[in-house]
Amino acid sequence: MATTNTHLTTPTKTPSTNSSRKHQNNPSNSRFEAYNRLQAAAVAFGEKLPIPEIVALGGQSDGKSSLLEALLGFRFNVREVEMGTLRPLILQMVHDPSALEPRCRFQEEDSEEYGSSVVSSTTIADIIKSRTEVLLKRTKTAVSSKPIVMRAEYAHCPNLTIIDTPGFVLKARKGEPETTPDEILSMVKSLASPPHRILVFLQQSSVEWCSSLWLDAIKEIDPNFRRSVIVVSKFDNRLKEFSDRWEVDRYLSASGYLGENTRPFFVALPKDRNTITNDEFRRQISQVDSEILHHLREGVKGGFDEEKFRPYIGFSSLRDYLESELQKRYKEAAPATLALLEQRCCEVNAELDRMDSKILATSDVAHLRRSAMLHAASISNHVGALIDGAADPAPEQWGKTTIEEQAESDIGVWPGVTVDIKPPNATLRLYGGAAFERVMHEFRCAAYSIECPPVSREKVANILLAHAGRGGGRGLTEAAAEIARAAARSWLAPLLDTACDRLAFVLGNLFDLALERNHIRDSEYDKKNGDMDGYVGFHGALRHAYNRFIKDLAKQCKQLVRHHLDSVTSPYSQVCYENDFQGGFGTSVTSCFKFNQVSASPFYLDLSDCGAPSRDETTIDQENIPPEKNVQQTTPGKVAEAREALKESHMTVPETPSPDQPCDLVYAGVRKENVNCNEIGPRKRISRMIKNTENLRVQNGGSLLFGNGDCGSRSGSAYLEICSSAAQHFARIREVLVERSVTSTLNSGFLTPW
Repeated sequence: MATTNTHLTTPTKTPSTNSSRKHQNNPSNSRFEAYNRLQAAAVAFGEKLPIPEIVALGGQSDGKSSLLEALLGFRFNVREVEMGTLRPLILQMVHDPSALEPRCRFQEEDSEEYGSSVVSSTTIADIIKSRTEVLLKRTKTAVSSKPIVMRAEYAHCPNLTIIDTPGFVLKARKGEPETTPDEILSMVKSLASPPHRILVFLQQSSVEWCSSLWLDAIKEIDPNFRRSVIVVSKFDNRLKEFSDRWEVDRYLSASGYLGENTRPFFVALPKDRNTITNDEFRRQISQVDSEILHHLREGVKGGFDEEKFRPYIGFSSLRDYLESELQKRYKEAAPATLALLEQRCCEVNAELDRMDSKILATSDVAHLRRSAMLHAASISNHVGALIDGAADPAPEQWGKTTIEEQAESDIGVWPGVTVDIKPPNATLRLYGGAAFERVMHEFRCAAYSIECPPVSREKVANILLAHAGRGGGRGLTEAAAEIARAAARSWLAPLLDTACDRLAFVLGNLFDLALERNHIRDSEYDKKNGDMDGYVGFHGALRHAYNRFIKDLAKQCKQLVRHHLDSVTSPYSQVCYENDFQGGFGTSVTSCFKFNQVSASPFYLDLSDCGAPSRDETTIDQENIPPEKNVQQTTPGKVAEAREALKESHMTVPETPSPDQPCDLVYAGVRKENVNCNEIGPRKRISRMIKNTENLRVQNGGSLLFGNGDCGSRSGSAYLEICSSAAQHFARIREVLVERSVTSTLNSGFLTPW
């Protein structure tokens, strides 16, 4: 059983009853009722005020239950059912002279309401027993820290609240967990810890102070006994051991164990447990007190120091002391309680005045419009500040990692990307402009990780033979370019849509952050811009307008980047022909990715704990990194020698490829054309390509033959040449789209409207 360490709060709600009266003739009652009303008002305001109350604690069978009954003035057989050992019992005693018979009410287990009045002592014991058994059975524990709350109104009880606790035990009973003694000790310490509670520690008179088992536990809670009352119970069992005065005085002083300023009370209660009336029970209590005093005076030689110890002998002395101590604490606590309530009343009045002004302002449309515009402008300014870069509210709480962004936006992966995209700072919690830039960099990494997909021979043949059938002279070039354009439209378009959705999600999160920043600023400068507080419809409309604005931005940006994609993949675009293709179509496909192998550090500073990637990781994931802007880029299809200062270049134009003829032999016996590298440009290049491709015809009928399946197994076939060239064209389209168009479009499309 796990006991809670939270302090129990004594209920202050008074059950409604027609018999409750104010007794103005008794100052004690009036003070008690007044403080109860203050406490009830404080609870209504949500305040937790220290209520003066008593906690009875001690070992099992040390007389706590008997003391509880004596304070109440009637018996209800708590000892027989041993409730004090299983659940705490909070007993609220109210002195009511009109209650000639005790009226007891139990608070409901799961609410603050009280049940109907209970008069029979047997019924009281049955309720305590049944509630305890039901709770322990439900929680499957041996003891429970959840208290039973009972309010007793009686003409013969004092005004006080006492908490009866489970008794300390050294060993668990049969069938109980071995940890039960420790759980009881922990529970009692938790109940006794609040400084406003008076501790009444009971110990049998047969136990010597030097061998007390639980006195050290009390010292841990209250080391100097400043709020502890020590009670020696069953004192009548010790009287027969005293014969001389010095023996009595030495025992009553308890010197050396409790300190000079601590005086224990010595109490004995009736042992007769037969069924008797309440009046007879109270008479027996008084009789036991009288018998103890008579024995000390007459049965001990020399008597005892009556002036010093008389106020501490007998139950009546203990009862008077506890009641006076509680009244003193009530009186001391009343001013602080009253001052707190007055402060709360002033705050409530101020709030009511503010609400009245707001209600009046609802009829002033101009004022409402002005307040709404100021609030919307403030939120917009905070969104702008977050985009520009801000450190409040705390990024650790409000920021998101890349994985969290992907999960919450329901966009887990980039479409078409098979590698794991890990942009710099992916593990940092970012928001605003920082998160926006991270997504932009993640998009660039994803784009450069996509290669031109494989193309079937049927697709190449359909494009190539169609151009040849129309008499075109640029069959191979146009076929490769068309394949690259189709691949770019198919693979890059979903990537662009995903980038827009991810950026829209980052910006959409800024609304809540802007509200938090606005709240923080108002709190710091004690502003009352909360004129719009409570206008739920307005705040809902503002949030809807913000979300719609972000959605419209995302839609517009998708249209813009799609337009750029359509432009670079248009048949009229010269992107694929911006530079010469030195070395023919046989250039290695991997050459077009050389510009992707540089470090991304000039673009993005990695601040995450993992640091910069190793050289091996960079090589493995080389296509996941965009090119540096400060590195001279190599145009696809152009080898390094093309940038040297060569005067001339000789291009060998191959003959028409044949399925049975390796392409290594088609370059022999063809005329050469001198090309000036200084004149390289779109018009010069296109003119030369037209002339070169005129020779790609077969003498048999002038038709262009594409190889059969056997040609695919031969190195340098037309199919491989076209695929290689298509991959280069795809890389060029991707580079132009990402570096020249999309990045600037997304930045301006999303951020400029703010």
